[in-house]
Amino acid sequence: MGRAQMRFLSHDEEDMMHGQSVRCLDELGVLIRSTQVLKMLENAGARVDFDRLIAHIPEDMVSQAIKKAPSEFTLCARDPKHDMKVPVDGVPYAGTTGLANYMTDLETGERRNASKSDLGDFARLADAIDAVDFFFMAVIPMDVPDRSHTVHQLWTSLQHTGKHVQQVEVMNAEDANIQIDLAALIAGGRDELRKRPLFSVICSPVSPLSFEKGAAEAQVELSRAGIPIVSMTMPLSGLTAPVTVAGTMNVVNAENLASLVISQTAEEGAPFVYSSAGTPANMRSGSVPSGPAELPSITAGLGQLARRYGLPYMGGGWGLCNDAKPGVTMALSEILSYGSELFSAVDLTCGFGSLDGAKGAALEQVVIDAFTWKNFRPSLRKMEVDEQSIAFDVLRDVGQGGTFLAHPHTLRNFRESIYDRDCHILKWEATLSSDMVPDARTVARQLISEHRVAGLEKTVLEKGDSIIRSYEKG
Repeated sequence: MGRAQMRFLSHDEEDMMHGQSVRCLDELGVLIRSTQVLKMLENAGARVDFDRLIAHIPEDMVSQAIKKAPSEFTLCARDPKHDMKVPVDGVPYAGTTGLANYMTDLETGERRNASKSDLGDFARLADAIDAVDFFFMAVIPMDVPDRSHTVHQLWTSLQHTGKHVQQVEVMNAEDANIQIDLAALIAGGRDELRKRPLFSVICSPVSPLSFEKGAAEAQVELSRAGIPIVSMTMPLSGLTAPVTVAGTMNVVNAENLASLVISQTAEEGAPFVYSSAGTPANMRSGSVPSGPAELPSITAGLGQLARRYGLPYMGGGWGLCNDAKPGVTMALSEILSYGSELFSAVDLTCGFGSLDGAKGAALEQVVIDAFTWKNFRPSLRKMEVDEQSIAFDVLRDVGQGGTFLAHPHTLRNFRESIYDRDCHILKWEATLSSDMVPDARTVARQLISEHRVAGLEKTVLEKGDSIIRSYEKG
């Protein structure tokens, strides 16, 4: 089977990048603002400076962590038909945007804060659209206490989709354990949740080379419970990483390896996803640019490193609209940068529904992004390359100067060999256009109104709500 795929690094460059990342961890070390995690790493062989909170991680600890990590596992869902085995063998799994600060109202188009009800709508819409494989927490509900908004996010999402849920935030160890307990209610206990992890968690280092106390301690708890960690590092070239592509990649790789060491030291065999949202900064404004030219190279190179380590890889993006209003608002070169990324060794990607560089979200944008993804993803599929598909005998039958149109081989195989893009969706894809927005709003309204997700048992809902109330009381 063949699949179009980009490479950026030569074999020697891969070796160099790995060596420099290991050197960073050993010589420079990583800042970890948790004495508890530092002691755990020291007991495993790290050299720790407790005054500066720096852990120097030797190469053998990195090598052992790589060996301990599972090379494949399943991101499970309430409905097993939506389980996702990683790494993928073909088209990457794609999900929604995550953790937007605001949304645009489906009816009025006005910008406003999101509620738990809105989060439920995003989850139900994601559940209804086949092109969405998992639900990446779309918006932050602002109608719940700050202390407990992360657990409300998870609990609301799990109720409104049968697909895998990717939690974007975790505050500390206590928060992590509440999230584990909530998912365990649905799974049938912590042991069953370990077998079928219904959610995964983004645990992001703070570039360059540092880990916050709450997030690091939460990562330890989640790893011990068998919850997959997604180490989404987010350096900005020229601001929180060297300005060069190679320098940015080195920061991403070193942070992922450090995160892997934390997870595997906490629990051997803990599921772990190598990940990056690293990108060049806009040097005019300091903001995150839309579809920079360097993204395909960064994504491809990091995908090679993830494969080198035998780890699933979450990278790239789709639908990361940089405008505050729904539509297809990116320029052609920006769109091509995002599309090109996905010809790398990517297993998971996200971004459906994003507005304003992921600061906002819209339900109709989820529809637009998911439907255009439906038209794009066949380019990433695997295709047969064997004697039968080469079709030498068919070529002999037709002969020089002939036509294959009426040959039985063409009639048997054209539907699976040539993807016929949806003409209705193609009309949505005009660059710098919002013509598709009214149509997308109609689709979103209909799906949210009509789609039904299997409900949780009343006793499970009551126990979950009780756990959250107790947590909010402190």
